[in-house]
Amino acid sequence: MSEPVNAGLSRTATGSRADAGALCDVAGLKVGHFTHPSVPTGCSVVLCESGATAGVDVRGAAPGTRDLDLLRPENTVQQVHAILLTGGSAFGLAAADGVMRWLAERGHGFAVGQVRVPIVPAAVLFDLWRHDASTAPDADAGRAACEAASAAERSRGRVGAGAGATVGKLLGVERAMPGGLGMASVRIGGMTLSAMVAVNAVGDVVDPHGGEVIAGSRGADGRPRSTVQALLDGERPGGALQGSATTIGVIATDARLTKAQATKLAQIAHDGLARAIHPVHTVMDGDVMFALATGAADVDGDMTLLGAVAAEVVARAIVDAVSAMPIQDGCRRGSPRATT
Repeated sequence: MSEPVNAGLSRTATGSRADAGALCDVAGLKVGHFTHPSVPTGCSVVLCESGATAGVDVRGAAPGTRDLDLLRPENTVQQVHAILLTGGSAFGLAAADGVMRWLAERGHGFAVGQVRVPIVPAAVLFDLWRHDASTAPDADAGRAACEAASAAERSRGRVGAGAGATVGKLLGVERAMPGGLGMASVRIGGMTLSAMVAVNAVGDVVDPHGGEVIAGSRGADGRPRSTVQALLDGERPGGALQGSATTIGVIATDARLTKAQATKLAQIAHDGLARAIHPVHTVMDGDVMFALATGAADVDGDMTLLGAVAAEVVARAIVDAVSAMPIQDGCRRGSPRATT
């Protein structure tokens, strides 16, 4: 039987939404964020300094990534030391350099002779229509996220990789609403399963159970309406650029998994995107989901159980990412960072 870990959806007065659970409910992980002080962008790092088995699955048609091939089950490297989620499009991949340097200075990495090479796969989302390449996350931003990392980190909303995220852009970016970064966690069968997702979709975020639009393209009254229904009613896309969106995230467990099992968990996690984002995996999105297994619970992962609830946890994290966003809040270029 599933035991929700603070699985509700109400937001606290401070905006921490601790009741929804967090990625660090999985033992062995730390999360840290860098949020730019003057423009809406940033990066988020998931540290697993002692190593964690990882997998990945890419479903969007416009991804921006780094070091994904080594996660293929047949390849040599068995564990990673961090995962980076970042804004800034491909420019933001430079933040991974800072994460690598930070880990290397502390002796973490894949041993190659006398050298240790930290393994830091990364994925980006596009928020450059809200700032420019000069303010994209860089190596210093990645290092700052590592310095801030903690096993107690539970911030969500417009923070880190979610700082410049928006949703509902398919009918025009001027009708978009803020996205953000969300988390959720459950306990099931003696295992913890958690997710953290930066939601920057071209589509709308919808209630995965009722189907109503929670955040998305705004109508004339300023409230969200269904993009898919608008298209069916004859509206046309509003000129969103290819690669101008993307939802990226991490699903993690404290059970032991093989690389092949972690890859399968990442694949199943995309079902959560499909439940909570409409439309999803478009030619304008570079959707990527990573999976991590720390083994801290000292149990072999039951893929039947984990696979059955993975999409639900990811969908909850997506809803969590937008639950604090004001309906009337616009998404102007260079708008100040929100404190959620």
